[in-house]
Amino acid sequence: MNTSLPRARPELWLARSQISDSPILRPVSQAARGWEDPSSSRKTGGRYLAKLSSVGSISEEETCEKLKGLIQRQVQMCKRNLEVMDSVRRGAQLAIEECQYQFRNRRWNCSTLDSLPVFGKVVTQGTREAAFVYAISSAGVAFAVTRACSSGELEKCGCDRTVHGVSPQGFQWSGCSDNIAYGVAFSQSFVDVRERSKGASSSRALMNLHNNEAGRKAILTHMRVECKCHGVSGSCEVKTCWRAVPPFRQVGHALKEKFDGATEVEPRRVGSSRALVPRNAQFKPHTDEDLVYLEPSPDFCEQDMRSGVLGTRGRTCNKTSKAIDGCELLCCGRGFHTAQVELAERCSCKFHWCCFVKCRQCQRLVELHTCR
Repeated sequence: MNTSLPRARPELWLARSQISDSPILRPVSQAARGWEDPSSSRKTGGRYLAKLSSVGSISEEETCEKLKGLIQRQVQMCKRNLEVMDSVRRGAQLAIEECQYQFRNRRWNCSTLDSLPVFGKVVTQGTREAAFVYAISSAGVAFAVTRACSSGELEKCGCDRTVHGVSPQGFQWSGCSDNIAYGVAFSQSFVDVRERSKGASSSRALMNLHNNEAGRKAILTHMRVECKCHGVSGSCEVKTCWRAVPPFRQVGHALKEKFDGATEVEPRRVGSSRALVPRNAQFKPHTDEDLVYLEPSPDFCEQDMRSGVLGTRGRTCNKTSKAIDGCELLCCGRGFHTAQVELAERCSCKFHWCCFVKCRQCQRLVELHTCR
């Protein structure tokens, strides 16, 4: 087995590709319009989730050269680990989908833009939204690489062979345990190098590295034990078990909770090094699993393309809800439009032997509320 992957030194990050966009990366609510600064990533060093899902397959070294934003060490690692790069692409897509799901009812809905870096310029600021994007991206890479190992897609890794024997609970470890150690190690290697290249004293680098690790820990702390019973009539005389990563939706939920309780921090010298500490001394120190941010977020109410904010005009809202998805909060007090729209949906579905389901297509009128 080839063990060329470094286990300790983080060496890569997600970058945009210059190949055509995929449908999954289109804006979820509004078309991308307005101003773009092509040098913004160079000026801020901000990390943009890759449009890697638009690359059919990363199977040639030349493709690594076409991925914008990579520093030289990143290109080299891409070339050395070509077989893993499709897993990285899937991890990037997972992160985008999960971010958009978790924030689908918020003013900032994790929109991806065709003409701007993925997620716009919001993630170049040290806000809690940026903290979530970094965490979910790091987790997405770790998750996808781990699953690729277990499914036999990669020659460099396989099942976790350190999980064996009989557990303290008395069941037999067997089957294919997910190799989370390899997935996390590759995520560290792939995601963190851009921050390391800025120098450990950079406040934003410290923030990004912390949130990257928090994303990976969201998987580690939710690892599951799955079991199968063996015996007469399912009597479970013998039970074999293996360790498995949680569903990625569970990881997204966990990180969304961390987003809601994120800690505002500031850099401070602690001994001979700089560290992030809570800006408010009354708050308890954050843990490795918490998200941290440096700057308060904008309200995301009005469009400001220079800041990468799309605003909420035209967004669909819930007239009866008092939560953030309700028209009052989502529309920022501007009011909303109501329109009757015709909705097509399947109805009168019947099962036919054997074996298919046949449905009629029905039309019904529904009220649609959109922000002014």
